[in-house]
Amino acid sequence: MKTPLVEMDGDEMTRIIWKMIKDILLTPYVDLKTEYYDLGLEHREATKDQVTIDSAEATKKYGVAVKCATITPNAARVKEYNLTEMWKSPNGTIRAILDGTVFRTPILLKGITPYIPTWTKPITIARHAYGDLYKNVEMRVPENAKAELVVTKADGTEERVTIHEFKTPGVIQGLHNIDKSIESFARSCFNYALSMKQDLWFAAKDTISKTYDHRFKDIFQEIYDAEYKEKFEKVGIEYFYTLIDDAIARVIRSEGGYIWACKNYDGDVMSDMIATAYGSLAMMTSVLVSPDGVYEYEAAHGTVQRHYYKYLKGETTSTNSVATLFAWTGALRKRGALEALNRPCEVEVHSDSQYVVNAFNKHWIDGWKKRGWKTANKQPVKNRDLWERLLTAKSKHKVEFIWVKGHAGHELNERCDRLAKREAMHYR
Repeated sequence: MKTPLVEMDGDEMTRIIWKMIKDILLTPYVDLKTEYYDLGLEHREATKDQVTIDSAEATKKYGVAVKCATITPNAARVKEYNLTEMWKSPNGTIRAILDGTVFRTPILLKGITPYIPTWTKPITIARHAYGDLYKNVEMRVPENAKAELVVTKADGTEERVTIHEFKTPGVIQGLHNIDKSIESFARSCFNYALSMKQDLWFAAKDTISKTYDHRFKDIFQEIYDAEYKEKFEKVGIEYFYTLIDDAIARVIRSEGGYIWACKNYDGDVMSDMIATAYGSLAMMTSVLVSPDGVYEYEAAHGTVQRHYYKYLKGETTSTNSVATLFAWTGALRKRGALEALNRPCEVEVHSDSQYVVNAFNKHWIDGWKKRGWKTANKQPVKNRDLWERLLTAKSKHKVEFIWVKGHAGHELNERCDRLAKREAMHYR
């Protein structure tokens, strides 16, 4: 590794597992380079949560992070850890800084049967990672008080709406979101659906939330119509919006194999429901993808508090580490892919197409470019866009093109053939 991963350590039993994975499975075999941040609750308290902000900024710098599960403190945790403040969710803070979308997909294994018999394919939850409940402000309200929503505009004028006139004590909270983040969320979902060749659903409650949720619905539809409708139709997938209660009914009756986009809190709840129904919260991958191409991998479950207390007593525990393992392997795979793309490499390209191999080895492509992408017979070169993409991809590398006979048992050629046939099925 030349570029480090950002490593975010966490809390309780997952912190113990984290160290075991590194000590047993990684450091003996991988030249592991990480920029380490301790997001354990004690250290967040010691740094007044600055460490969480620093880890998110480092992720923006290096492009790939892997995160252990962390505690989001409630009143009981404040007392247990003697905290000076009920610190906000580290995930919420990181996601707000990176402004990405969380994609969570169940890990399917033989022997683990979903509780819903019709679910034969994974359902991916696309969770908006900014705002709503995770950036809320809230207050307790005394009796005989009036609560208002006030917007002060740039010219100093105010717009006011009465929330409630409290005759008795109560509580209020304020939620927000911004168009820019909703637009990033929508594009991330549309791009991910295209990459996976899967239908995209988006669900909210615009019949009740006629401004807030409706804004999400409108932005998704506007971007889809303007930028993605033709692409979706070409691939043979669809996008549609429905109310979240209708979506749940559709999900239960479905066979899976699609992406379900949800607002922040809805995605939090539904991803746990999906994971549990597929078999286990510990069998769910989670990756945050930002509009800038930044990736943060983590397990979708919590810190496994009950096992941690048993561990502290010296009792035997058996904690499922699969999702944490997937977080590490996902981050390492992405780091490797990005490094391979960004530094010069020696590459061998094996192809059963003599046309492709000869285009480079016999320098046909140089002649095509000189003639304005015309062949020696002055005919337009077919698939010019693909040739140009291949030239761009190979520009910084030393590439050798090697011809192999097709359908002759060559392992990699047979694998490419299978992949090509599988992809071609999407266009039938």
